[in-house]
Amino acid sequence: MELKEVIFTNDLPSIDLHGLDRDTARVKVLEFINDNIILKNEIICIVHGIGNGILKDEVHNVLRKNKNILDYKLFYNNIGCTIVRVKL
Repeated sequence: MELKEVIFTNDLPSIDLHGLDRDTARVKVLEFINDNIILKNEIICIVHGIGNGILKDEVHNVLRKNKNILDYKLFYNNIGCTIVRVKL
């Protein structure tokens, strides 16, 4: 499945990072990615919120550096979450 084909995020495995600091969010995202590789979930959703963009920037930094991530983008219906395609 391609990221542009995602219409709803309700059925995707997701993690909500609201209220976390940058360092805790980084650890949680890495654990979430590893868990979903094990579970063979190709598309996942990371909810970071909008705010000042601190969590979004940290999430995108983690995704950019992770060799297990094929693609990611802000979800077009909600820019407070990023959808991610994981390498299985």
